[in-house]
Amino acid sequence: MRTSSKTLFGFAAWLLAVGPVVAQQGGSAPQMSPEEQAMMAAMEKAATPGAEHAWLAAMAGGWDFTASFWMKPGDPPTTSTGRAERSMMLGGRVMVEKVTSEMMGQPFEGFGMMGFDNVGGKYWGTWNDNMTTGVMSSTGTCRNSKCEFQSTAYDPVTGKLMTARMTSEHAADREVHAMYSAGPDGKEFKTMELVYTRRK
Repeated sequence: MRTSSKTLFGFAAWLLAVGPVVAQQGGSAPQMSPEEQAMMAAMEKAATPGAEHAWLAAMAGGWDFTASFWMKPGDPPTTSTGRAERSMMLGGRVMVEKVTSEMMGQPFEGFGMMGFDNVGGKYWGTWNDNMTTGVMSSTGTCRNSKCEFQSTAYDPVTGKLMTARMTSEHAADREVHAMYSAGPDGKEFKTMELVYTRRK
Protein backbone atom coordinates (compact mmCIF):
# COMPACT_ATOMS: atom_id res chain seq x y z
CA MET A 1 0.00 0.00 0.00
CA ARG A 2 1.43 3.38 -0.99
CA THR A 3 0.30 6.31 1.11
CA SER A 4 1.27 9.94 0.72
CA SER A 5 2.57 11.99 3.64
CA LYS A 6 -0.50 14.21 3.33
CA THR A 7 -2.74 11.18 3.82
CA LEU A 8 -0.76 10.05 6.87
CA PHE A 9 -0.81 13.48 8.45
CA GLY A 10 -4.50 13.78 7.67
CA PHE A 11 -5.20 10.44 9.30
CA ALA A 12 -3.15 11.39 12.36
CA ALA A 13 -5.04 14.68 12.63
CA TRP A 14 -8.34 12.77 12.37
CA LEU A 15 -7.25 10.49 15.24
CA LEU A 16 -6.29 13.47 17.38
CA ALA A 17 -9.64 15.14 16.72
CA VAL A 18 -11.84 12.08 17.18
CA GLY A 19 -10.04 10.51 20.15
CA PRO A 20 -10.94 13.11 22.82
CA VAL A 21 -14.56 13.28 21.63
CA VAL A 22 -14.95 9.51 21.84
CA ALA A 23 -13.36 9.48 25.30
CA GLN A 24 -15.71 12.21 26.58
CA GLN A 25 -18.75 10.41 25.24
CA GLY A 26 -17.64 7.10 26.71
CA GLY A 27 -18.09 5.37 23.36
CA SER A 28 -15.92 3.17 21.23
CA ALA A 29 -13.65 4.36 18.45
CA PRO A 30 -15.16 4.64 14.97
CA GLN A 31 -14.82 1.54 12.82
CA MET A 32 -11.71 1.78 10.66
CA SER A 33 -11.38 0.47 7.15
CA PRO A 34 -8.66 -2.12 6.38
CA GLU A 35 -6.56 0.67 4.87
CA GLU A 36 -6.94 2.80 7.99
CA GLN A 37 -6.06 -0.18 10.19
CA ALA A 38 -2.90 -0.73 8.13
CA MET A 39 -2.01 2.95 8.46
CA MET A 40 -2.55 2.76 12.22
CA ALA A 41 -0.28 -0.29 12.48
CA ALA A 42 2.43 1.43 10.42
CA MET A 43 2.33 4.55 12.60
CA GLU A 44 2.46 2.47 15.78
CA LYS A 45 5.50 0.60 14.47
CA ALA A 46 7.17 3.89 13.53
CA ALA A 47 6.55 5.34 16.99
CA THR A 48 7.56 2.38 19.18
CA PRO A 49 11.02 2.66 20.83
CA GLY A 50 13.25 -0.35 20.16
CA ALA A 51 16.72 -1.71 20.88
CA GLU A 52 18.38 1.32 19.28
CA HIS A 53 16.57 3.66 21.67
CA ALA A 54 17.50 1.45 24.64
CA TRP A 55 21.14 1.74 23.54
CA LEU A 56 20.83 5.54 23.58
CA ALA A 57 19.20 5.41 27.02
CA ALA A 58 22.25 3.57 28.37
CA MET A 59 24.27 6.74 27.65
CA ALA A 60 22.16 8.86 30.02
CA GLY A 61 23.87 10.41 33.02
CA GLY A 62 26.73 12.77 33.77
CA TRP A 63 29.95 12.84 31.75
CA ASP A 64 33.22 14.79 31.80
CA PHE A 65 35.16 15.34 28.59
CA THR A 66 38.39 16.69 27.16
CA ALA A 67 38.24 18.40 23.78
CA SER A 68 40.95 18.94 21.16
CA PHE A 69 40.52 21.19 18.11
CA TRP A 70 42.71 21.60 15.03
CA MET A 71 42.36 24.63 12.72
CA LYS A 72 44.54 23.10 9.98
CA PRO A 73 46.64 19.96 9.45
CA GLY A 74 49.89 19.89 11.41
CA ASP A 75 48.88 22.60 13.88
CA PRO A 76 49.03 21.83 17.60
CA PRO A 77 45.53 21.38 19.02
CA THR A 78 43.63 23.82 21.18
CA THR A 79 42.29 21.95 24.21
CA SER A 80 39.56 22.45 26.78
CA THR A 81 37.48 20.45 29.25
CA GLY A 82 33.77 20.34 29.95
CA ARG A 83 30.77 18.54 31.34
CA ALA A 84 27.80 16.91 29.68
CA GLU A 85 24.44 15.91 31.13
CA ARG A 86 22.35 13.42 29.17
CA SER A 87 18.77 12.28 29.60
CA MET A 88 15.97 10.69 27.60
CA MET A 89 12.77 12.47 26.60
CA LEU A 90 9.63 11.84 24.55
CA GLY A 91 8.99 8.52 26.24
CA GLY A 92 12.49 7.15 25.67
CA ARG A 93 12.64 8.10 22.00
CA VAL A 94 15.24 10.87 22.02
CA MET A 95 18.43 11.44 23.99
CA VAL A 96 19.22 15.05 24.85
CA GLU A 97 22.61 16.37 25.90
CA LYS A 98 23.47 19.67 27.56
CA VAL A 99 27.14 20.68 27.44
CA THR A 100 29.01 23.36 29.38
CA SER A 101 32.64 24.21 28.66
CA GLU A 102 34.92 27.06 27.62
CA MET A 103 35.86 28.05 24.08
CA MET A 104 38.53 30.64 23.29
CA GLY A 105 38.30 31.98 26.83
CA GLN A 106 34.51 32.37 26.68
CA PRO A 107 31.75 30.32 28.34
CA PHE A 108 30.43 27.67 25.98
CA GLU A 109 26.99 26.05 26.01
CA GLY A 110 25.74 23.37 23.65
CA PHE A 111 22.59 21.33 23.21
CA GLY A 112 22.35 18.12 21.23
CA MET A 113 19.65 15.61 20.40
CA MET A 114 20.07 12.07 19.08
CA GLY A 115 17.52 9.49 18.07
CA PHE A 116 16.83 6.55 15.79
CA ASP A 117 14.30 6.77 12.98
CA ASN A 118 12.43 3.46 12.79
CA VAL A 119 11.15 4.32 9.33
CA GLY A 120 14.39 5.52 7.74
CA GLY A 121 16.49 2.97 9.63
CA LYS A 122 19.18 5.48 10.59
CA TYR A 123 20.34 7.40 13.63
CA TRP A 124 19.99 11.17 13.49
CA GLY A 125 21.38 14.07 15.49
CA THR A 126 21.13 17.82 15.85
CA TRP A 127 23.49 20.29 17.54
CA ASN A 128 23.10 23.92 18.60
CA ASP A 129 25.43 26.07 20.67
CA ASN A 130 25.99 29.66 21.73
CA MET A 131 28.69 30.25 19.11
CA THR A 132 26.20 30.21 16.23
CA THR A 133 22.52 30.72 15.48
CA GLY A 134 22.36 27.75 13.14
CA VAL A 135 21.98 24.02 13.59
CA MET A 136 24.11 21.09 12.52
CA SER A 137 22.14 18.08 11.30
CA SER A 138 23.53 14.57 11.08
CA THR A 139 22.45 11.12 9.96
CA GLY A 140 24.34 7.87 10.18
CA THR A 141 24.66 4.29 11.28
CA CYS A 142 25.93 2.57 14.42
CA ARG A 143 27.16 -1.00 14.61
CA ASN A 144 29.04 -2.83 17.37
CA SER A 145 29.18 0.41 19.40
CA LYS A 146 30.88 2.28 16.55
CA CYS A 147 29.10 5.06 14.65
CA GLU A 148 29.71 7.09 11.51
CA PHE A 149 27.64 10.15 10.63
CA GLN A 150 27.53 12.67 7.82
CA SER A 151 26.83 16.18 9.08
CA THR A 152 25.84 19.42 7.39
CA ALA A 153 25.85 23.01 8.64
CA TYR A 154 26.42 26.47 7.22
CA ASP A 155 29.99 27.74 7.41
CA PRO A 156 29.89 31.11 9.22
CA VAL A 157 32.89 32.37 7.23
CA THR A 158 31.83 31.46 3.68
CA GLY A 159 28.08 31.29 4.23
CA LYS A 160 28.03 28.02 2.27
CA LEU A 161 26.75 24.66 3.37
CA MET A 162 29.65 22.51 4.58
CA THR A 163 29.79 18.80 5.27
CA ALA A 164 31.79 16.81 7.79
CA ARG A 165 32.28 13.19 8.74
CA MET A 166 31.85 12.24 12.38
CA THR A 167 32.84 9.00 14.09
CA SER A 168 32.35 7.69 17.60
CA GLU A 169 33.31 4.65 19.66
CA HIS A 170 31.22 3.79 22.71
CA ALA A 171 32.01 1.80 25.84
CA ALA A 172 30.12 1.71 29.11
CA ASP A 173 32.15 4.49 30.76
CA ARG A 174 34.20 5.98 27.92
CA GLU A 175 33.47 7.43 24.48
CA VAL A 176 35.68 8.90 21.77
CA HIS A 177 34.11 11.25 19.21
CA ALA A 178 35.93 12.75 16.22
CA MET A 179 35.08 15.13 13.38
CA TYR A 180 36.81 15.25 9.99
CA SER A 181 36.54 18.07 7.44
CA ALA A 182 38.26 19.09 4.22
CA GLY A 183 41.45 21.09 4.67
CA PRO A 184 42.88 23.85 2.45
CA ASP A 185 44.14 21.21 0.00
CA GLY A 186 40.76 19.52 -0.14
CA LYS A 187 41.97 16.49 1.82
CA GLU A 188 40.16 15.33 4.91
CA PHE A 189 41.78 15.90 8.30
CA LYS A 190 40.72 15.61 11.93
CA THR A 191 39.34 18.91 13.23
CA MET A 192 37.96 17.79 16.60
CA GLU A 193 38.25 14.99 19.12
CA LEU A 194 36.18 14.60 22.28
CA VAL A 195 37.01 12.00 24.93
CA TYR A 196 34.09 11.40 27.31
CA THR A 197 34.41 9.71 30.71
CA ARG A 198 31.31 8.80 32.72
CA ARG A 199 31.12 10.71 35.98
CA LYS A 200 31.03 8.42 39.04
